[in-house]
Amino acid sequence: MSEFTEDVFPDVGFALEPPRKRETCERCRRPATVCWCPFLPSPIDIKTRVIILQHPYEGKRRLSTTPMLVNGLAQGSCTILLGSRFNVSRYPLLEEVVGAPNTVLLYPDSSAVPINTLPTDKPYNLIVLDGTWLQARGIYGKNSFLQQMKKVKVTSASVSKYVVRTQPTDECLSTLESTALALESLENDSTLFEKLTKPLNALCDFQLRHGAVAHQSKEYLIKNGIYKSQKNSS
Repeated sequence: MSEFTEDVFPDVGFALEPPRKRETCERCRRPATVCWCPFLPSPIDIKTRVIILQHPYEGKRRLSTTPMLVNGLAQGSCTILLGSRFNVSRYPLLEEVVGAPNTVLLYPDSSAVPINTLPTDKPYNLIVLDGTWLQARGIYGKNSFLQQMKKVKVTSASVSKYVVRTQPTDECLSTLESTALALESLENDSTLFEKLTKPLNALCDFQLRHGAVAHQSKEYLIKNGIYKSQKNSS
């Protein structure tokens, strides 16, 4: 019996071609047809060091906004540390910045001060918590060194551009948006938010054109009596 070296359709007698895989961007891990990388700015030089403490589940999301931030800033300006509980002694970067007078945590609790009240004549270490609001609160609660830091908050006159993901309230922003607003203030550069969020605009546009539905905040849904009906119908 001869040995077959390729698959042949028995009734027709021709070789079957293997299914073609969709071309995927190595940087954003999205199909090439919906890649947001062309919308990235040329890597932006900043004096601020951004350190993102990212919940492990957030790192697995294909719609995460943190890769846009890492790729939109100059190399080495933004570092992601993955986990929910951080032993400072195991992270040289954290060990270096924890306790430094120019280190601030972007976390909007009652003790946080508006970031635009900080002087801009020195560089800062900006620590950001990345995940859902519940996950971010979990990271904050599990790491006592974060609770001892100076906390800052940002404000925005408009709702989040991240319309393909539900936010808790109309004031909540994605990690990319809140960090971009913080950098505008720390770097004294009012163009940064627009430059850094262009990939987010593209991502949401791609998703909506491919069947995604624009999301209102949970707060909006509750106020308008929609949240309960949506929850019951799901």
